[in-house]
Amino acid sequence: MYAYIKGFVKDIESDYIVLDNNGVGYLIYTASPYSFDVDKEYTVYLYQHVREDEITLYGFKTIDEKKLFLKLTSVKGLGCKMALPMLALGSPDGIVDAIERENILYLKKFPKIGDKVARQIILDLKGKLAKQDEVNTKVSDELVEALKSLGYKNADINKVVKNVDSSLDIEEQIKEALKLLLK
Repeated sequence: MYAYIKGFVKDIESDYIVLDNNGVGYLIYTASPYSFDVDKEYTVYLYQHVREDEITLYGFKTIDEKKLFLKLTSVKGLGCKMALPMLALGSPDGIVDAIERENILYLKKFPKIGDKVARQIILDLKGKLAKQDEVNTKVSDELVEALKSLGYKNADINKVVKNVDSSLDIEEQIKEALKLLLK
């Protein structure tokens, strides 16, 4: 299982990119391949989908996009090939808002999403998708726990956590927090 791959985009097609990492080209299906630039370095967060006849990589620019994709694919009747266009055509916040408000018409605008699947999405996910503030709180909690496990005291941690950029992935947040703690 892959968490992410960092590399240079070498090819862009209508539904995938080819990411070069140390001479190996990974074909990664993504919601918006044209949002990437050729010969530019990216960290792409991955989901590896394994079936008996194929192994497919799905890539996302942010962890939040990946988490929403995984939530969507957990819905009965909604697979990877239906969830990816949802992320391509709608914003993650818009999709979450539509689910929370039970906006079936918004969900039905996506390809292959009919009335039955839209209702199933709402039934399965309403109230289970974290708002952005809740995500930031969870990330902060994860950062606090990581720093505690390294032996730092709560008072020191609380001074530093509020100065760490919460838009970074957790590894980068830990590095930034450690730099601040060592000053």
